[in-house]
Amino acid sequence: MILDKINSPSDLKKISVSDLPAVADEIREGLFNRLTKIGGHFGPNFGFVEATIALHYVFDSPNDKFVFDVSHQAYAHKMLTGRKAGYFDDSRFSEDSGYTNPDESEHDFFNIGHTSTSIALALGLAKGRDLLGEKENIIAIIGDGSLSGGEALEALSVAGSELNSNFIVVVNDNEQAIAETHGGLYKNLKALRDSNGKSENNMFRAWGLDYIYEENGNDIASLIAVFEKVRDSNRPVVVHIHTQKGKGYELAEKDKEGWHWCVPFDRATGKPTVNFGSGESYLGMTSQYIVEKAKKDKDFVVVTPAMPMSVGLGPEERAKLGSQYIDTGIAEEAAVAIASGIARRGAKPLVVTNMTFLQRAYDQISQDVCINKTPVTMLMNYSSFDGLTDVTHLGIFGLAAFTNIPNLVVLCPSSAEEYISMLDWSIDQKENPVLILIPGNDVNHRPADKDYGVLNRFKIEEQGEKVAVIALGDFFQKGEELASAIKEDCGFAPTLINPRFASGLDEELLHDLEKNHQLVLTLEDGILEGGFGQKIASFYGPEKMLVKNYGLKKQFYDRYNPSELLQECGMTAEQIVEDIKALLK
Repeated sequence: MILDKINSPSDLKKISVSDLPAVADEIREGLFNRLTKIGGHFGPNFGFVEATIALHYVFDSPNDKFVFDVSHQAYAHKMLTGRKAGYFDDSRFSEDSGYTNPDESEHDFFNIGHTSTSIALALGLAKGRDLLGEKENIIAIIGDGSLSGGEALEALSVAGSELNSNFIVVVNDNEQAIAETHGGLYKNLKALRDSNGKSENNMFRAWGLDYIYEENGNDIASLIAVFEKVRDSNRPVVVHIHTQKGKGYELAEKDKEGWHWCVPFDRATGKPTVNFGSGESYLGMTSQYIVEKAKKDKDFVVVTPAMPMSVGLGPEERAKLGSQYIDTGIAEEAAVAIASGIARRGAKPLVVTNMTFLQRAYDQISQDVCINKTPVTMLMNYSSFDGLTDVTHLGIFGLAAFTNIPNLVVLCPSSAEEYISMLDWSIDQKENPVLILIPGNDVNHRPADKDYGVLNRFKIEEQGEKVAVIALGDFFQKGEELASAIKEDCGFAPTLINPRFASGLDEELLHDLEKNHQLVLTLEDGILEGGFGQKIASFYGPEKMLVKNYGLKKQFYDRYNPSELLQECGMTAEQIVEDIKALLK
């Protein structure tokens, strides 16, 4: 295997150009080995193999610096920079994260998992280089789907007007984001592709950038030639290459959206090799709810910043929604502000994405929605500790971030019935901006109220004594488990409370607890600092009531085992019962 001889980019340069396609084939075998067994980003990596080889063949990493946007297309880069064991040796898969990581290699400069960032980060490297009087090449790599993000467009504008030195932006154009692309700039990309880069309508030149087009974005020799043209350039230049997402696997070439990311699968059939069960899922019930709501209510509209599958809206569901569906592209800020305008005009917007991405729209939520008190509903997936575990995609900071914005009602459902009822109430009401967290645990069923118009009304699910367990959202089931453990080990029944609202307190209920309770425990699926439990603790500060908060540390966890993390944070039922015994003494 040729890759056996390649442990650094300098080894790659010793290989003849005619042998490089064989290297690409071997890289794809490494990708297959890893992805069929542990899953990961498939389409972005398979489509960028040839470009990665050409980049490392022409440039001198790490002296020349590559910044990969999202960095979910950097697997081949990792193989060529001394980390191929993480793809060919099953026992070493955990050594490589799914993204670039400076802790892994000197060839990585940023830990990146969010999109539209590479141009700005690389532009900063270029400016720092110029200030220090150095001369290396700085290369930003960005997919066409990521170009719709405001940060990318802002950085292009700055580069074209403020930088007069070496700066290379490689636009990997595979005509696809995760789902289909949306936005006017894609008409320009198509015009450039159709004219072989000669269209007079060229947005990159309009920003003051030089421009070069390469149609054969999966041909190594062609790419080497174009990269050699721009190496050591003294002007910012965009290299626009046309590639095929998922190249090398027919199923992925045909279904680009479905193979953007994959679970472990059988290579021959493409079918998953993990069993997710045949039961209900919150994702399935959400997409079904949205489609049915749109049929019944023509004032209802879904707005998403390029994340329709965060709530299970596949191509078929999107087609059914028709004009009641808006994809803003990678533009969380615009999505939230557009929704505020829709709500102000009297219609009913539902913004859907993952919690980790909503963080980028904090200002719009605060300013454009909450100050104006427009009744926008925002529905967030993956806000749980037991969801996305890469450090760049954690949703555990959402409660602390958003429950402290005035006027925003944050709802945390604890069952399927409560979840759907909260959605129904929120979308139709006209008084409050609302953020709803999709539960991160298995679907469970319990009766639920229909109206949440009386804000911050907690619900006692089991009346008891001595200890009150306030378990928020998808941690309510952990509260039930804890209540049973207390009965068995301590000999009394605690009070079990489903708070439902994370953004405010039921002060009347909390005062009532003081009559026959000594200890209040809070359980929440997020970090403790600034979170729900600390609000309870602060309320009881001047009182005799003991309060113990259970949640996660304010920490950037990375690729952790969720069960082990609960143990580490002292959040198992057994650990909490021991705490109770000590506190009640």
